[in-house]
Amino acid sequence: MTRDAKNPPPGYSEVAALLLAWYGQQGRDLPWRQTRDPYRIWLSEVMLQQTTVAAVIPYYQRFLQHFPTVEALASSSLDEVITLWAGLGYYSRARNLHRAAQQVVAEYHGRFPDNLAALLTLPGIGRSTAGAILSIAFDIPAPILDGNVRRVLVRLFAWREDPRSARAEKQLWAWAEALTPADRPHDYAQAIMDLGAMVCTPTRPDCANCPLAQPCHARAAGLADQLPVRRAAAKVPTRHQVAIVARSVAGVLVRQRPASGLLGGLWEFPCAELTVDQVPVQAASRLLADLGLKGELSICAEVRHAYSHFKLELTVFSVAVDASGRVAESSTSRWCSEAELAAMVACNTDSR
Repeated sequence: MTRDAKNPPPGYSEVAALLLAWYGQQGRDLPWRQTRDPYRIWLSEVMLQQTTVAAVIPYYQRFLQHFPTVEALASSSLDEVITLWAGLGYYSRARNLHRAAQQVVAEYHGRFPDNLAALLTLPGIGRSTAGAILSIAFDIPAPILDGNVRRVLVRLFAWREDPRSARAEKQLWAWAEALTPADRPHDYAQAIMDLGAMVCTPTRPDCANCPLAQPCHARAAGLADQLPVRRAAAKVPTRHQVAIVARSVAGVLVRQRPASGLLGGLWEFPCAELTVDQVPVQAASRLLADLGLKGELSICAEVRHAYSHFKLELTVFSVAVDASGRVAESSTSRWCSEAELAAMVACNTDSR
């Protein structure tokens, strides 16, 4: 039976003590665990959104080499930020990171606010990220509810409904707040996240080595590996596109994607969506004409890639063109050398 009470039942006061004792022995030694600097805590939390620790570490270290302070990040160009972010995915995070840094400098003189309401005004910071900053950087008791914590609470209280429903959201936040201790909230926040990442994993939870095995209702009911309840998978649409690799004596033509939207701010070969009644060569011919270029198109690759919310089928054409066409370099398009192109590719794959 799903629990509806706002607060945990009697006996759950030991959860924080059990977690903190376990964390002292088993907690991960991560680069952002060596600081209480809210800038560095914020940077790590944003990078860790929907991204694994292993993928984040080299990006985090490289970011701090280039932007050691929030002032350095705020004064940089968005292009610099996007270049360093390339390959980490979910590029809106990078754009929000840049905007938030500028807001912290402009409105708070480079000092991160230490209250929830102010933190929530910063781009890209939601309630859980704000809670992590408050608890870890400022040692202020504040609940968090990232994916790992959500899974721990769902199993701890044997929540058998959709874990992403509005009803679940309200209940899980209430439990997260009730369990957060006034003593050592910085360690508690990291402990419960580590538990979800290391022990209470999405599949095959290691209940035998879990510090919360005794009070866990999912384990008692034999449901640990069945919770959280899985949502019905939504149908993933497929998008069809063409891309053109245009070469001339001036180099290879690339253009920058709009700042907002998918892969915002990254450089790409010119591409276009296929309409319902088009075949790839027709779409590519139209794109070439729109670019003001002429040449004989030939297919050089067919690429299939799955994003989180759609699948992409991309037909890539190559073409040799006369650089004297009307395409001119601008802030969003340019001809680049093979070496420059290789450097762009390296930025997209480095540290992955």
